[in-house]
This record gives sequence, C-alpha cells and structure tokens, in this order.
Amino acid sequence: MNLKEFWSNYKGAIIGIIVAILILITRLHDLILAIVVLVIGAFIGNYVQQNKEYVKTKLKSFIDKM
Repeated sequence: MNLKEFWSNYKGAIIGIIVAILILITRLHDLILAIVVLVIGAFIGNYVQQNKEYVKTKLKSFIDKM
C-alpha cells in the first residue's frame, strides 16, 4: 500500500485525530462540554414545559415506586 492509497483510505481518521489533538491542546473541550450541557438542558427544559402534565404524572409514579 503506497502513501496515496493510505491517505485516501484513512484521511477522515487522520483529520479527526488532528482536530482532536488541537482541541485537547487548546483546552476547547471544556468549552465544547459546557455548550453541550447547555443545549441538553435547553432541550430538557423545553420538553418539560411542552409536556407538563405527562412529566408530572411520570415523575409522581416514579417517586411512588421508591
């Protein structure tokens, strides 16, 4: 296998590794994790707001089981 074949087969993985190394070196992973947590919190909050009664009954039945 020559270098051109290797590059064409694995360029996605190589680029991914380089991006991951850059994220770790610049400590951007802390920021990315914070953004992901914020987005998940927003989705959960929106879901609870849109489905108040359903969430309330499910939460009550879960607490009663405990």
